[in-house]
Amino acid sequence: MSEIIEVSSDWLALREQEDARGRSRRLARAAARMLPPGPVVIHDLGSGTGSMMRWLAPLLPGPQTWVLHDWNPDLVERASAGVMPLDRDGRATTVRTRTALLAQLDPADLEGASLVTASALLDVLTDEEVRAVVRACTTTAASAALFSLSVTGEVRLDPADPRDEAFRTAFNAHQERSVGGRRLMGPSGVALAHRLFLEAGWKVRAIDTFWRLGRHDRGLLEEWFDGWLDAALEQRADLAVDGAEYRALRSSQSRRGALSAVVVHTDLLAWP
Repeated sequence: MSEIIEVSSDWLALREQEDARGRSRRLARAAARMLPPGPVVIHDLGSGTGSMMRWLAPLLPGPQTWVLHDWNPDLVERASAGVMPLDRDGRATTVRTRTALLAQLDPADLEGASLVTASALLDVLTDEEVRAVVRACTTTAASAALFSLSVTGEVRLDPADPRDEAFRTAFNAHQERSVGGRRLMGPSGVALAHRLFLEAGWKVRAIDTFWRLGRHDRGLLEEWFDGWLDAALEQRADLAVDGAEYRALRSSQSRRGALSAVVVHTDLLAWP
């Protein structure tokens, strides 16, 4: 059974620059201030090809060891085979990898963590998996947890179209669908994690963060929009006719540089 929705390394590479622009540096600096002195160990959950490590490592002191957790061995192998980022003090980071399902994450797997991180993860987990992640953080790690870029379901397209809301609603329903017996949390994932950390007695700080897509990166805008609309139409086949007209309109606007989109996320920092 797959752990979460499969994503391609090409898509991860395409979105990495916008991810870097979108994540909250304010929360990253707050997490840095919470680190214990000396060498730090960061456990990155659902690490993919390592984009969170490449973004965050230069903002944190070192020496740093990153432990990359992912269910896909090809992605973590690619992450560990690349050039390692430098920490805030100009020293190279070191990397270890762990391939396993997040539903099986045990508190002992985070033993010794100075910081736990994840990016674009909570919305593609199940209720059980979110609970396993929070339980592992709050049971073992006496350190902060930083979760970035969890989707909220809010999308703003410019220019607006009367059909936007129908497709947004259909997409959000698709995000909460069942896949292989797994019921995804979708936009509710970050809210559940927020509540669970509070119930465990931890403090939580959440900030809205944004993808701002437009003519500066038309390739990402078009790839994101096609995936967003495809998911909506998979959820609501009755929207197919409107969907074809809507796709043609938005594609024409994008080619002319007349389309932009804001995709809203939440970044969350939790600490004991």
